[in-house]
Amino acid sequence: MTLKQFKLHAVKAYISLGLFFYYKKIHVKGQEFVPETSPILILSNHQNGLLDPLLIATQSKRFCYYLTRAAVFQKPLVSKLLKGLNMLPVYRVRDGWQNLSNNNAVFEICRELLNNKEALVIFPEGSHNLNRKVRPLSKGFTRIILDTLETYPDLDFQLLPVGVNYRDPKAFGDSMSLNIGKPIAAKHYKSLNKAEAVKALKEDVQEQIQMLTTHIQDDYDHVISGLEQEEADFLNPEVINHYLKRGEKRYGFKKRGSILKPLKIIFNGLLKIVLLPVYALWRFILQPKIKEAEFTGTFKFAVGLTVAPLWILILFLIIGFNLGWLMALGSVLGLLALALLAVKL
Repeated sequence: MTLKQFKLHAVKAYISLGLFFYYKKIHVKGQEFVPETSPILILSNHQNGLLDPLLIATQSKRFCYYLTRAAVFQKPLVSKLLKGLNMLPVYRVRDGWQNLSNNNAVFEICRELLNNKEALVIFPEGSHNLNRKVRPLSKGFTRIILDTLETYPDLDFQLLPVGVNYRDPKAFGDSMSLNIGKPIAAKHYKSLNKAEAVKALKEDVQEQIQMLTTHIQDDYDHVISGLEQEEADFLNPEVINHYLKRGEKRYGFKKRGSILKPLKIIFNGLLKIVLLPVYALWRFILQPKIKEAEFTGTFKFAVGLTVAPLWILILFLIIGFNLGWLMALGSVLGLLALALLAVKL
């Protein structure tokens, strides 16, 4: 195992642990469609900032490479960290026309990764949005597919549609589902001319992703308000989409209530008290600075992944030096148990 592979395993394990404490439940459907060694291009909807790729990274069984918007690579330290996590910058029109040519080198890297039987993740909508709707796909992903087929005509790689779904994407203790669809063989588009292939790819991938996540086509505000009032379970997009098309409520349409919800609220309040400096930092300093609502969950998770463990360490040292290390260990274990109760109930 190389040093980079060791780092990736360590980071994946730590993020997986963080997601375990952050989400009540993570449901994964279709994991059997993810090949262990074959080249794949994962194509997913994009609702929830960096949490989308983190969930795909920890739940898909593969170490993946990710096309990520170039704007987040501006700071050298952040750029080095992201590239160390297999993230590649992709430039959009909003990054300046003069920068679009930089994508040529990035797309060449993508072709080589697929040829080397790696897994590549792209969010073909081109941006993120909390709306429960698959937006029109950009054609950048089609260029990667068609250029790869042209450069390596004998390469048999698969397109893997994915739908990420959240009950409340901005909430701590939320539940989410990752729906992985059946693979689409890229070679099926070799016989088409370029214009036909681009059109077919965009239509086919959009259709598959729409089946894997809730897709509200028209009159969004009215429809989403109605679904929320009826307590629709957005972790079951197949059932929700069927209702939107035919007006029929199948089993699983309504999310299940919990008789333990009052206890969850109490434990959540106790957790905020114990982690008061962390909560205050988030609530009064960091949260007001978030400009895009889609990053609320991302920053909340980042605080839990970095600042919360630091505060727990400080508590451990304070208790250890004053009351003994056994008491400190018991206190930390009790705090972790409290966190689990606040999240998992």
